Amino acid sequence: MADKPQWLIREDASVPVLLALALRQAIGIRVPEDLPSLRDLPVRAPDAVDAAPAIEQQWRDYWDMTVEPRAHPSEVPLELIDGFDTLVALPASGAEQLAAAITPQAPEALRYARAAHDRYVNSMKSNTGGDAYRAYASAIAEFEREVGRRAHSFELNVQVLPFSQRGIWWIGALTVAVTDGLRRDVVAFDAAIRPVIAELA
Repeated sequence: MADKPQWLIREDASVPVLLALALRQAIGIRVPEDLPSLRDLPVRAPDAVDAAPAIEQQWRDYWDMTVEPRAHPSEVPLELIDGFDTLVALPASGAEQLAAAITPQAPEALRYARAAHDRYVNSMKSNTGGDAYRAYASAIAEFEREVGRRAHSFELNVQVLPFSQRGIWWIGALTVAVTDGLRRDVVAFDAAIRPVIAELA
């Protein structure tokens, strides 16, 4: 008997990912350009000075390591940054400008990330009960009906984030970010996640 395809979907509102995005907003990083800002955090004025290119590149490397650490290992040892507990580790050399830029932002960014994570956990408990993965199973079943075959084995990470715009964005090779409001809208989420499933399965 052939092995049945396996799919693994992890959903979270990860504190490190939320923290990286809060820091992005606080220090004026514009990449990834298609990602909207986070709600309930100050948005920089359009004429505010953007972060220097070196800081932007260092943040981008930190973002990739945070979203998909196994796919983006650091070439040098990592060091924890003071003020962030164990949640922010940057390369011991080559990220000094980013470390200096984010350290003053630690208290507010940490508070924001933890509160947003707690809101996600509470909303999943109250809104879905044990049905958190029903939407994914439904999208996979629909995909299989459309293409007339079993879905291939795949892995998908979903970060449910409080973005100011509704939508779904690829933020890594196996990771998407989805707005929390869209995730709670069963019909709209099913339609939004289906093309993602189709791309992987």
